[in-house]
Amino acid sequence: MLATLFGKKKLTEDKAANIFVNSLIQVVEKSFPDIVDNIKSDGEFIKTPTISKTDSDKFLMIVLAGNLKYLSRYLSSAEEIILKAKIIEKFAIVFGLSYIEMKAIVEEYSSFIHRVNHPSRNTLYGMSKAVFFKYKLGQYQDEYFSQLNAPSPILLKRMDNVMENFLWDWDTFFDKYKFNLSDA
Repeated sequence: MLATLFGKKKLTEDKAANIFVNSLIQVVEKSFPDIVDNIKSDGEFIKTPTISKTDSDKFLMIVLAGNLKYLSRYLSSAEEIILKAKIIEKFAIVFGLSYIEMKAIVEEYSSFIHRVNHPSRNTLYGMSKAVFFKYKLGQYQDEYFSQLNAPSPILLKRMDNVMENFLWDWDTFFDKYKFNLSDA
Protein backbone atom coordinates (compact mmCIF):
# COMPACT_ATOMS: atom_id res chain seq x y z
CA MET A 1 0.00 0.00 0.00
CA LEU A 2 2.83 2.42 0.75
CA ALA A 3 4.15 1.88 -2.76
CA THR A 4 0.81 3.11 -4.12
CA LEU A 5 0.81 6.13 -1.83
CA PHE A 6 4.28 7.24 -2.77
CA GLY A 7 4.38 5.83 -6.28
CA LYS A 8 6.46 3.11 -7.79
CA LYS A 9 10.19 3.08 -7.38
CA LYS A 10 11.85 4.06 -10.65
CA LEU A 11 14.43 1.69 -12.05
CA THR A 12 16.93 2.01 -14.82
CA GLU A 13 17.25 -0.92 -17.15
CA ASP A 14 20.66 -1.62 -15.59
CA LYS A 15 19.22 -1.95 -12.08
CA ALA A 16 16.25 -3.99 -13.33
CA ALA A 17 18.66 -6.35 -15.11
CA ASN A 18 20.80 -6.66 -11.97
CA ILE A 19 17.80 -7.58 -9.83
CA PHE A 20 16.60 -10.15 -12.38
CA VAL A 21 20.01 -11.74 -13.06
CA ASN A 22 21.09 -11.95 -9.41
CA SER A 23 17.74 -13.36 -8.30
CA LEU A 24 17.59 -15.92 -11.10
CA ILE A 25 21.13 -17.16 -10.54
CA GLN A 26 20.59 -17.36 -6.78
CA VAL A 27 17.32 -19.28 -6.98
CA VAL A 28 18.69 -21.78 -9.53
CA GLU A 29 21.92 -22.34 -7.57
CA LYS A 30 20.03 -22.94 -4.33
CA SER A 31 17.27 -25.12 -5.75
CA PHE A 32 18.92 -27.16 -8.51
CA PRO A 33 20.01 -29.99 -6.16
CA ASP A 34 16.35 -30.32 -5.11
CA ILE A 35 15.28 -30.34 -8.77
CA VAL A 36 17.74 -33.18 -9.44
CA ASP A 37 16.44 -35.13 -6.44
CA ASN A 38 12.88 -34.55 -7.65
CA ILE A 39 13.71 -35.83 -11.14
CA LYS A 40 15.65 -38.84 -9.84
CA SER A 41 12.84 -39.91 -7.55
CA ASP A 42 10.02 -39.46 -10.08
CA GLY A 43 8.01 -42.66 -10.39
CA GLU A 44 7.69 -42.30 -14.16
CA PHE A 45 11.32 -43.36 -14.58
CA ILE A 46 12.12 -47.07 -14.58
CA LYS A 47 15.84 -46.27 -14.19
CA THR A 48 17.22 -43.47 -12.06
CA PRO A 49 18.39 -40.59 -14.29
CA THR A 50 22.03 -39.64 -14.00
CA ILE A 51 22.10 -35.89 -13.52
CA SER A 52 24.78 -34.16 -11.51
CA LYS A 53 23.64 -31.70 -8.89
CA THR A 54 26.28 -29.32 -10.23
CA ASP A 55 25.07 -29.46 -13.85
CA SER A 56 22.74 -26.48 -13.49
CA ASP A 57 23.95 -24.36 -16.43
CA LYS A 58 21.51 -25.92 -18.93
CA PHE A 59 18.68 -25.51 -16.45
CA LEU A 60 19.64 -21.87 -15.85
CA MET A 61 19.69 -21.16 -19.60
CA ILE A 62 16.26 -22.78 -20.04
CA VAL A 63 14.86 -20.68 -17.20
CA LEU A 64 16.50 -17.54 -18.59
CA ALA A 65 15.26 -18.08 -22.15
CA GLY A 66 11.76 -18.93 -20.96
CA ASN A 67 11.51 -15.89 -18.73
CA LEU A 68 12.75 -13.56 -21.47
CA LYS A 69 9.91 -14.78 -23.70
CA TYR A 70 7.41 -13.38 -21.20
CA LEU A 71 8.84 -9.85 -21.30
CA SER A 72 6.91 -8.90 -24.43
CA ARG A 73 3.69 -9.16 -22.42
CA TYR A 74 4.78 -6.37 -20.09
CA LEU A 75 6.99 -3.96 -22.00
CA SER A 76 6.93 -2.00 -25.19
CA SER A 77 9.16 -3.35 -27.97
CA ALA A 78 11.84 -0.73 -27.31
CA GLU A 79 11.85 -1.40 -23.55
CA GLU A 80 11.93 -5.15 -24.12
CA ILE A 81 14.92 -4.92 -26.47
CA ILE A 82 16.86 -2.74 -24.05
CA LEU A 83 16.09 -4.81 -20.94
CA LYS A 84 16.87 -8.10 -22.71
CA ALA A 85 20.18 -6.67 -23.92
CA LYS A 86 21.09 -5.59 -20.38
CA ILE A 87 20.15 -8.99 -18.97
CA ILE A 88 22.22 -10.79 -21.60
CA GLU A 89 25.11 -8.39 -20.94
CA LYS A 90 24.99 -9.20 -17.21
CA PHE A 91 24.88 -12.95 -17.87
CA ALA A 92 27.82 -12.61 -20.26
CA ILE A 93 29.86 -11.07 -17.45
CA VAL A 94 28.87 -13.86 -15.03
CA PHE A 95 29.91 -16.57 -17.51
CA GLY A 96 33.02 -14.74 -18.76
CA LEU A 97 31.67 -14.51 -22.30
CA SER A 98 31.28 -11.71 -24.77
CA TYR A 99 27.85 -10.20 -25.26
CA ILE A 100 27.63 -11.79 -28.73
CA GLU A 101 28.52 -15.25 -27.41
CA MET A 102 25.97 -15.01 -24.60
CA LYS A 103 23.28 -13.68 -26.92
CA ALA A 104 23.89 -16.64 -29.26
CA ILE A 105 23.48 -19.08 -26.35
CA VAL A 106 20.23 -17.44 -25.22
CA GLU A 107 18.90 -17.45 -28.79
CA GLU A 108 19.85 -21.12 -29.18
CA TYR A 109 17.98 -22.05 -26.01
CA SER A 110 15.00 -19.93 -26.98
CA SER A 111 14.92 -21.58 -30.39
CA PHE A 112 15.28 -25.01 -28.78
CA ILE A 113 12.33 -24.35 -26.46
CA HIS A 114 10.25 -23.27 -29.44
CA ARG A 115 11.28 -26.34 -31.49
CA VAL A 116 10.60 -28.97 -28.84
CA ASN A 117 7.32 -27.29 -28.00
CA HIS A 118 5.99 -26.91 -31.54
CA PRO A 119 3.10 -26.42 -32.33
CA SER A 120 2.17 -25.31 -28.79
CA ARG A 121 2.93 -21.73 -27.79
CA ASN A 122 2.85 -22.43 -24.07
CA THR A 123 6.29 -21.31 -22.87
CA LEU A 124 6.07 -23.15 -19.54
CA TYR A 125 5.31 -26.40 -21.39
CA GLY A 126 8.27 -25.69 -23.68
CA MET A 127 10.59 -25.12 -20.74
CA SER A 128 9.57 -28.46 -19.24
CA LYS A 129 10.18 -30.25 -22.53
CA ALA A 130 13.54 -28.48 -22.88
CA VAL A 131 14.63 -29.83 -19.48
CA PHE A 132 13.52 -33.31 -20.58
CA PHE A 133 15.57 -33.17 -23.80
CA LYS A 134 18.63 -31.23 -22.57
CA TYR A 135 19.11 -33.73 -19.74
CA LYS A 136 18.32 -36.69 -22.02
CA LEU A 137 15.64 -38.09 -19.73
CA GLY A 138 13.88 -40.16 -22.41
CA GLN A 139 16.19 -43.10 -21.95
CA TYR A 140 15.09 -43.55 -18.34
CA GLN A 141 11.36 -43.97 -19.04
CA ASP A 142 9.43 -47.14 -19.79
CA GLU A 143 10.01 -48.72 -23.19
CA TYR A 144 7.06 -47.05 -24.94
CA PHE A 145 8.02 -43.45 -24.10
CA SER A 146 11.71 -44.26 -24.34
CA GLN A 147 11.30 -45.40 -27.96
CA LEU A 148 9.24 -42.31 -28.73
CA ASN A 149 11.85 -40.16 -26.99
CA ALA A 150 8.96 -38.12 -25.63
CA PRO A 151 8.07 -37.31 -22.05
CA SER A 152 5.13 -39.16 -20.60
CA PRO A 153 2.21 -36.78 -19.99
CA ILE A 154 2.42 -37.45 -16.25
CA LEU A 155 6.13 -36.61 -16.15
CA LEU A 156 5.54 -33.49 -18.23
CA LYS A 157 2.79 -32.28 -15.91
CA ARG A 158 5.04 -32.78 -12.88
CA MET A 159 7.84 -30.91 -14.63
CA ASP A 160 5.41 -28.06 -15.44
CA ASN A 161 4.62 -27.79 -11.73
CA VAL A 162 8.34 -27.55 -10.94
CA MET A 163 9.08 -25.05 -13.71
CA GLU A 164 6.26 -22.74 -12.57
CA ASN A 165 8.45 -21.92 -9.57
CA PHE A 166 11.09 -20.50 -11.90
CA LEU A 167 8.89 -18.08 -13.80
CA TRP A 168 9.73 -14.53 -12.85
CA ASP A 169 6.70 -12.68 -11.49
CA TRP A 170 6.81 -9.76 -13.91
CA ASP A 171 3.36 -8.58 -12.73
CA THR A 172 4.57 -8.04 -9.17
CA PHE A 173 7.90 -6.63 -10.35
CA PHE A 174 6.26 -4.01 -12.56
CA ASP A 175 3.65 -3.26 -9.86
CA LYS A 176 6.50 -2.41 -7.51
CA TYR A 177 8.91 -0.76 -9.94
CA LYS A 178 8.47 1.68 -12.75
CA PHE A 179 10.61 0.88 -15.74
CA ASN A 180 10.42 3.53 -18.38
CA LEU A 181 13.07 4.39 -20.92
CA SER A 182 12.31 8.08 -20.71
CA ASP A 183 13.11 7.92 -16.97
CA ALA A 184 16.08 5.59 -17.25
